[in-house]
Formats: sequence, structure tokens, C-alpha cells
Amino acid sequence: MSLRIVVCVKYVPDATGDRHFADDLTVDRDDVDGLLSELDEYAVEQALQIADEADDAEITVLTVGPEDAKDALRKALSMGADKAVHVEDDDLHGTDVMGTSLVLAKAIEKTGYDLVITGMASTDGTMGVLPAILAERLGVPQVTLLSEVSVEDGVVKGRRDGDAASEQLEASLPAVVSVTDQSGEARYPSFKGIMAAKKKPVESLDLGDLDIEAEEVGLEGAWTKVESATERPARTAGTIVKDEGEGGKQLAEYLAGQKFI
Repeated sequence: MSLRIVVCVKYVPDATGDRHFADDLTVDRDDVDGLLSELDEYAVEQALQIADEADDAEITVLTVGPEDAKDALRKALSMGADKAVHVEDDDLHGTDVMGTSLVLAKAIEKTGYDLVITGMASTDGTMGVLPAILAERLGVPQVTLLSEVSVEDGVVKGRRDGDAASEQLEASLPAVVSVTDQSGEARYPSFKGIMAAKKKPVESLDLGDLDIEAEEVGLEGAWTKVESATERPARTAGTIVKDEGEGGKQLAEYLAGQKFI
């Protein structure tokens, strides 16, 4: 039987762009370029490596987002994934992690899965809790923050590296795993892969397809809310110490004044 792998990916604003909030205090995604979250590229890479070791495997990449989120799916498909699922609905605007996890869980159940792989966090929200919530919604084990992962005989195994020790973890499939940026460099799509991605299927779903009511997601269904936001102050030139024989003393006085020493 084919090993069904679903990789959850996110289309995020470019961290190098000029990001800011819209009038409703959600992230304004229209005025900044977007891309596949770098941390999710590691999840795609690990899925590809697991598939390479399996006798038979199929990789589906799944995202929730606007029309432009298809760009993230195409990047994953060009890396080597087999097919994609895109959940798009105007009522999803402002959805937080609780709503997103609900949508992902419903889409994963509809698609069918044995193993779900995610990145360690998104590069825009950076909450890092979605894999655990997703596993709870699906009712399956979670093995998170892995720097090494493999699948054998219906069991997913991995290594989690902590500050003081490394742990060897495993869980029976079906399961949800998340991988860190230490799990292995993501491959760069080849020209052949980019061309092949254009012919791979991308299924489009909306809330109606997943039997989700509008009030369960979006700003109305969000468990979290931004109350206020102000722009970060522009960087100042800072304090310049000119060494005219007393530079060391001036530097020490400045650091002491800032309570660094």
C-alpha cells in the first residue's frame, strides 16, 4: 500500500520586504511579495527523502491561503512533490492558528494520509504550535521538532535535539511530525522539476467543501486578536566612540551606563 504523505506549507510575506498591518490589524499581504516559508522547505525535503526510501509513496502539499498561495505549492511541486491541495475562501481572512488547524485537519482527512509533515513554525506568525494542535484535531500522535526523521514498518522515528541532550522518539502511523531547520538542506528545484510542476494536479477547495462554517474561522472565529499596533521606531545612528587615547574608557563607561557590565 502506498505511503500517503501530506506536507503542510504556508505562503508568507517576504521577511526582507516592508511588512506592516492593514487597517483591520491583520498583516497586509497585498503590498509585499510572498513566498514559500523557508522553514516549510525543510518539511518538503524530508518528505521527499522518506518517499525515496519507501517502496511506494505519494506526497501531497497542502496550503491555506489566497490565490497567490499557489506559488508556494508550485515551488513544492517543482522540488518533487506529486500533487497539491489549495484551500481558498474569502471568509478565511484573519484566521488564527486555531482556525487554520481546523481547516488543515478537515482537508487532510478529505485527502487521506498516513504521515503529516510540517515545518517547526511559520516565518510570519512564528507561534510553532500548529503541529501539536493539528495532531490533537486528527486524533493521532505527534513527534515534533525533529532534526532527523525516517519511516519503517509503519513507524515514524526521529531525533529531537535539545540544549542538554538528544532524544530518540517514535510513533505508530498515522502521525504528525514537524522538522527543524537542522534536518537537512532543502534541494533547489531543477529546470526539469519546474517544468514538470506545471502539469501536476492542484485541487482547489473552499470552506463548503470541508463542511466548515464561516464563523468558525476568519476574524470572527479567531481565538486571538491584535488590539493595537505601532510602527517600529526608525533606527538611530547610535553612540559613536572616537578613540583619541580614551576610547577604551569611554566604551567601558557607555556599557556600564547601559548596565551591560
